[in-house]
Amino acid sequence: MNRAEFEAELRRLMHEHEGRTANERCVECVGCERCVDCTFCRGSKALTRCHYCVDSQRCVDSTHCRGCRDLIGCSHCVASERCSQSSYVVRSIDCSNCTYCFGCVGLSRKDFHILNKPYDRSAYFALTARLTRELGLG
Repeated sequence: MNRAEFEAELRRLMHEHEGRTANERCVECVGCERCVDCTFCRGSKALTRCHYCVDSQRCVDSTHCRGCRDLIGCSHCVASERCSQSSYVVRSIDCSNCTYCFGCVGLSRKDFHILNKPYDRSAYFALTARLTRELGLG
């Protein structure tokens, strides 16, 4: 096999994979494509071992996430991307091991942050409740 043959076969495999829409071993998922071992998800693509996720893509081992992409081991996240081991993060990107972060980017092991700035618990919930309504995320 030479470089041209390798590249051609790789392109063929990628095209074949992208064209596949069937789910494998999923339970009660609706409108999902290319998901594996998921339960009760809706309108999602290429999830693996996720549960109750909606309108999400390429997430692994995540639960109750909405409108997210490329999460690993997350729960209750909304409109977030490339986060890992995080919970209750909203509109956040590249956060790891975070809890209750809203609009944060690149944080690790942080809790109760908005736009990468720390807040006390009560101020965090008051401000994010208002922002959630204004941004139409609720």
